[in-house]
Amino acid sequence: MSFVIEESVLRRQLVGPEAFREQLQRIAEVARLRNVHLQIMPDDPDEHPGLEGAFTLLTPKGRREVAYTEIYGHARLITDPEEVRIYTERYGIIRAQALTPRESLELIEKMLGEL
Repeated sequence: MSFVIEESVLRRQLVGPEAFREQLQRIAEVARLRNVHLQIMPDDPDEHPGLEGAFTLLTPKGRREVAYTEIYGHARLITDPEEVRIYTERYGIIRAQALTPRESLELIEKMLGEL
């Protein structure tokens, strides 16, 4: 599994300090799993293809890749190959602009040390 999370989302403390620490610890724990590639998109890029909203790419076994978006409670499953290709390209650019998985884990650990 591969995920990219905005740095600003990780820094937004919506819960108490202990729960916030536990959330960061759990994210770090998941990031250490061998089958997970977790990357953080730093706050400093002014633009990247993910600013238009979150999306999920899914590849069901034996089937074509699909994209899923949900904006303001309106879900959309995208199956058109050309539209899915655009989302796949966007994700590739996002991953290229994000920190590496190792750098991302180091950032999370640094944030934990600052708490």
